[in-house]
Amino acid sequence: MREVLEEAIRWGGYMEMPLFPGDTLTGGFDSRCRVYDREGEPCVRAGIRSNEEIHLPRSRSAARFVSIEEVDCEMKVGCHISTRKGMLETARTALRLGGGSFQYFPKNPRSLALKPRIPPDAAECAHFCRAEGVVSIAHSPYPTNLATEEGPLRQATIGSLRNDLAIADACGSLGVVVHFGKYRGKDPLQGYKNIIQCLNDVLAGYTGKALLLIENKAGEGSAMGTTLEELVQVRSLCARPDLIGFCFDTCHAFASGLWPASPGGWKQLEEKAARLGYLEHLRALHLNDSMYPCGSGKDRHANIGRGEIGPERFREMLTSPGIAGKAESPAVLETSIPRGDTHAAEIAFVKELAAR
Repeated sequence: MREVLEEAIRWGGYMEMPLFPGDTLTGGFDSRCRVYDREGEPCVRAGIRSNEEIHLPRSRSAARFVSIEEVDCEMKVGCHISTRKGMLETARTALRLGGGSFQYFPKNPRSLALKPRIPPDAAECAHFCRAEGVVSIAHSPYPTNLATEEGPLRQATIGSLRNDLAIADACGSLGVVVHFGKYRGKDPLQGYKNIIQCLNDVLAGYTGKALLLIENKAGEGSAMGTTLEELVQVRSLCARPDLIGFCFDTCHAFASGLWPASPGGWKQLEEKAARLGYLEHLRALHLNDSMYPCGSGKDRHANIGRGEIGPERFREMLTSPGIAGKAESPAVLETSIPRGDTHAAEIAFVKELAAR
């Protein structure tokens, strides 16, 4: 039976066959299985992946039919993956999980210290990703703060981001995600000036293709970087805006109140993003549910559909014209998983939500 099902999946078609109580179906990647009883009523509907099984219920009539359809989702969903086994293996892991993208730390995420050498398998990773249609993004270390004042820390930040860009470019990555800065001084305007100057210094003389991707903030500790107006304006005032894009974090947007929780909240945000020119330069997504309510200002990620955003808001967002039109952009999960588990099931769930 498995061979017949996989044949149906491979051709992306529809197939019917008689089934019996207690039968087991084993499927392939990105497939949906619908099982109907003799009267045509559905009795099983699920997404089945390689080596996963669906056991048919014994409580209904014996004659059943199975319909296998491809999930209509072109979005490059993926997750953050460790580079402990090298860049090429990281990319292969993404593909094994059913992902079309992945995120990684180009060096120690807890330090601005430079990585002296480009990963030895960077070129192999880039080639593999091009061949398999996988898109990757790097994430800058946690201490990175674009708004820091002039001085040794600013210079360390600039050097670190240049290092990140060099590694990302060698690995064929789309870009490097960097958080909008946090300024602790009394004059917010100076904070914005610092961010613009830092970005200009990082990109001065840069000849690579990888972009800097500015990520919106949750509002934890500072409201700076929580509005689309700030993000768009900072980019427009930089010397090389063509090398700067945006990474939209769903948890941050919800926690900051940028994404309203009220009915039609996503449509309202999408229209604003299009009007301001934000959507035009949106290059990546961080897909995270939120442990706390809208406007809480708390950056605590939850698994998709299990937080305050919930599955229906995610479905609305993922199928909206502004996001569905970004099918080639990486949509990366930054959610937790139990030790020894993987993001495969959550990637499949997001694809199901995004299927139109």
